[in-house]
Amino acid sequence: MKYLTKADFDVARENARPHIHRTPVMHSATLSEMTGAEVHLKAEMFQKAGSYKVRGPLNVLAHMSREARERGLICASAGNHAQGVARAAREYGVKATVVMAHGAPEAKINATRSYGAEVVLHGKVWDDAYLHSLELQKEHNLTYIHPFDDPLLVAGQGGVGYETIEDVPGLDMLIVPIGGGGLIAGCAQIVKLINPKVKVVGVEMALAPAMKRSIEAGRIITLDKIPIIIDGLAVKTVGEYNFEICKAFVDDIVTVAEKEIFAAIPWIMERCKLVAEGAAAASVAALLTEAVKPPAGSTVACVLSGGNLNLSALQNMTWN
Repeated sequence: MKYLTKADFDVARENARPHIHRTPVMHSATLSEMTGAEVHLKAEMFQKAGSYKVRGPLNVLAHMSREARERGLICASAGNHAQGVARAAREYGVKATVVMAHGAPEAKINATRSYGAEVVLHGKVWDDAYLHSLELQKEHNLTYIHPFDDPLLVAGQGGVGYETIEDVPGLDMLIVPIGGGGLIAGCAQIVKLINPKVKVVGVEMALAPAMKRSIEAGRIITLDKIPIIIDGLAVKTVGEYNFEICKAFVDDIVTVAEKEIFAAIPWIMERCKLVAEGAAAASVAALLTEAVKPPAGSTVACVLSGGNLNLSALQNMTWN
């Protein structure tokens, strides 16, 4: 197993730097008072394309040959990876095709198209879209960009953790949402490289605990069925590379009920004045539900991974 080095993360940062924002880290007085810790929020909703997902594809494209780029790109996505690839492809002037599951948020579909990508809808969950995207990739000889299981992509996503540990002096704990595992794999490696004492905690949706179950079993577990409730967390099978990284670098994985994650969205709006999508709200939900209990006086950062919230769905949600 080849782990990433600090040099890998440094290169990824330089590849992304001209194309992205350095997103802010904000202190939350309310969460700090509630938990007894000093809590900070890494606000990736202010990133281009509305989430951290543009970081990884930029690093992948930077390492890609001209011939591979010119063939055109393809990926499968629950939503944010679609926008990340589409935005990165536009930066490099190449074509992109994105396969998304039926039921993907309309806002994410429209945003992906606005960046110039072709959107193909197929299947009910990301895993269905992924299999179809592999068929299209072979049929049209396109270049594939995986949404989470690629060390180059993981190095790019790790920029979130890199910036956070730089901007939060004395960081003791980093809380990160888990879907396929790319974000936490990147964040965990770079944070542990800089300071091995920082505790890295992952948060999954209770009805889709693919990484937690896999870690407990010692092998990758494919879930039989998952609800399409929070698209960024709805993954049946985590990445093989990310599974190995989480085994080595992630200290704990907790689950939070979907109802509690949804409830955290308006809470974050009201108390923190930030719009977080469901997957992003999971890190704060872990604190609100006490699934994660940081030591008193410790310094904690929650990754709010994006803000591409489906507002029409939000209007129909009930919180009790």
